[in-house]
Amino acid sequence: MLAIKQLQVQRGKTLLHYDLTIPSGKIITLQGRSGVGKTTLLLTIAGFEQPLSGDIVWQGESLVRLPIIKRPVAMLFQEHNLFEHVSIDKNLALGLPLQDNQCLEQRLEQALMQLEVQEQRYKMPAQLSGGQRQRMALIRTLLRPEPLVLLDEPFAELDAKSRVLAADWVREQALAQGKTVLLVTHQQEDVERMGGETIILGDLIDN
Repeated sequence: MLAIKQLQVQRGKTLLHYDLTIPSGKIITLQGRSGVGKTTLLLTIAGFEQPLSGDIVWQGESLVRLPIIKRPVAMLFQEHNLFEHVSIDKNLALGLPLQDNQCLEQRLEQALMQLEVQEQRYKMPAQLSGGQRQRMALIRTLLRPEPLVLLDEPFAELDAKSRVLAADWVREQALAQGKTVLLVTHQQEDVERMGGETIILGDLIDN
């Protein structure tokens, strides 16, 4: 279980408040008006933002004092998800322990085929479209071992067909691996396709 307990985060002149509980193994979509703090919540859980007060508890353990690298979190940002100076294959290898892991390699190959990006595996990031880059980043994020997955507008760069493929694949992987997923989206179609529950973040701001 992920428990966000009376968390307060300062963003400029805005004070954001969060208090919610998310059961393990659930897919949760986060919605709300612009500026309500959806992305900030993900960044704080991952450790990229520090709260003023409150706690973030995962499976009974507080995360707020843990360094980013030790948190049980895999996060996909809205952009800058790939290292530009190395190939896509090496980008994947940096996030996934592919050496001597035949099972993971098979899962990776299957994911590349399902998301129709297998032909881009050995190219450089600059050679890929925005949608192809995003699908590669999604694969790396969902195949990582961390049980808590944070996705910030993960389908924004995708066309209609790719969006359906990616959403279905994310849902399939999350359910198969028992991952807890928090997904920020402005699109109702994403909410409906992902299933799970929706939390509307609102009335959380003190100006």
